[in-house]
Amino acid sequence: MSEQKLPSRTEDFSEWYNQLVLRAELADYAPVRGCMIVRPYGWSLWENIQGALDRRFKATGHVNAAFPLFIPKSFLEREKAHVEGFAPELAVVTIGGGETLEEPLIVRPTSETIIGHAYAKWIKSYRDLPVLINLWNSVVRWELRTKLFLRTLEFYWQEGHCAHATHEESLEETMRMLEIYRDFAENDAAVPVIAGRKSQSEKFAGALNSYSIEAMMGDRKALQAGTSHDLGDHFARAFDIRYLDRNNEQQFCWTNSWGLSTRFIGAIIMVHGDEQGLVLPPKLAPHQIVIVPIYKNDGERSEVMPVVEKVRATLGDAGFRLKVDDRDMTPGAKYYDWEMRGVPLRIEIGPKDVAKGTVALARRDKPGKEGKSFVSQESLTGAVAETLQDIHASLFDRALAHREANTHDPKNYDEFKQVVENGFAFSWWCGRAECEAEIKEETKATNRCVPLNQPGGEGQCIHCGQTTKEKAIFGKAY
Repeated sequence: MSEQKLPSRTEDFSEWYNQLVLRAELADYAPVRGCMIVRPYGWSLWENIQGALDRRFKATGHVNAAFPLFIPKSFLEREKAHVEGFAPELAVVTIGGGETLEEPLIVRPTSETIIGHAYAKWIKSYRDLPVLINLWNSVVRWELRTKLFLRTLEFYWQEGHCAHATHEESLEETMRMLEIYRDFAENDAAVPVIAGRKSQSEKFAGALNSYSIEAMMGDRKALQAGTSHDLGDHFARAFDIRYLDRNNEQQFCWTNSWGLSTRFIGAIIMVHGDEQGLVLPPKLAPHQIVIVPIYKNDGERSEVMPVVEKVRATLGDAGFRLKVDDRDMTPGAKYYDWEMRGVPLRIEIGPKDVAKGTVALARRDKPGKEGKSFVSQESLTGAVAETLQDIHASLFDRALAHREANTHDPKNYDEFKQVVENGFAFSWWCGRAECEAEIKEETKATNRCVPLNQPGGEGQCIHCGQTTKEKAIFGKAY
């Protein structure tokens, strides 16, 4: 890896991000415009995200399944708002095996329609409910402007699809999954998020209501990091998903869907990264620890490597994900490489450490002397566990402080326009689509969500002055 410095994060955040994704070997550009190749280091990070979410899904009763990549075009046309919302982004297959297809096939942009078709066959009685299924797959949306991880033609995600007997149960599940996303974001990724309801103009096509977790990136823009949709009975009516209730009467099901994608990798990069490269949260990092042996000759190597192996075995047995970097490179070059890749903790072991029975710990979140400490080899396991916990807390606190310092409650619309240029505005909003559209046209800022946590009371809409009881987060977004 070249030791050339990254573009400045503060001066050119976009190019800093682009170069970091490539040079940390998370992903690369594909030969098809707008697609990406996820490299092994990036895929390992995604696997850890998958694991953290999958454990939570299964603990709440969900099971995994797989559905086809191709969906008959007629399926999307059954739900009017759904097809209108996705029409500009669809990839359509019209030829197969050299023959024109009798019915065009849509390359899956999301799976609500084909799920609805299957659920209509599977669900017959109240005894069949609830159905709690999750898919791990990729989807295709023909985006005009793309950026690695954040917005690509094909991306990887999970999409959950549940069917319930009542709207109350379905809405409860919708909110449960939103909370799972919040818990994952904050307790695994160290990314503070705002959970809230999307406006009607920003909701998922075909949903009754959509909910999201919104995060502030390092450049003070917003990123929608996960969504959960209350679909009401819209898709159940479109696909005739009915069940026989306890009174022997036919009822329509109530459904929800929810998803989190590889764009969350982009969130981790942009929330925690610095001028030296990635800074990965310990619970998700492919390698939580890298051990760097330091020696000048074969004699020193013969002293150092047995200790390195002992430390590797001890920490490996304790369950830490780690790597020994014994490449034929200078220690400095290795430090640069692993700092670029964001490994949370580096352990250095040289002849002096062997003699003293110690090792040097270097934290990625605190470069230089501030993050350096020495611990005895005997107490290393406990020290590593404590340090990784502290790194997580430090990353979260730093990101939260950044968001709070750049979130304001403007007193008037002129001040609002200044605030959303470089941060979030938490403002009273009347809820009217016309008002929201005018704000977007005049400021380029969008309504990110109406936070579930409201201050109470009432105030005047920041744009039109109408009395309202809800405040919303506005900001420019990816």
